Formats: sequence, C-alpha cells, structure tokens
Amino acid sequence: MKAKKKPLAVTTPEALDVDIAPRLVTLKVEEPAARKAGVIVGSVAELVDKLKNEAKVL
Repeated sequence: MKAKKKPLAVTTPEALDVDIAPRLVTLKVEEPAARKAGVIVGSVAELVDKLKNEAKVL
C-alpha cells in the first residue's frame, strides 16, 4: 500500500507582507581561549588539599 502525499502550499514572504531583512550585525568572531593542561595528583589527600587551598571549592 502506497502512502499518499499531501500537496505542499508554497508562499513567498512578499505574499505574507513579512520583512525578511536581517536585524542582527556580526561585529567580530573569535576562537575561544585555549584551555590549560590538567594536573595529575598522586593521592586523595593531595587532591583534597589542592581543592581546599588552590581552587577554594571545599
């Protein structure tokens, strides 16, 4: 059994009285800053120490 297709009505912006002029202006495009390399810690105690003292998250 074949599927039936509905006809697709195509309209233009002028027929709908719509303004399609661009409203945004691109000022500049930059790449994001490169990320710093991570640090490998040797133990859990060292990790907790770095989180408390350097990152100040704990």
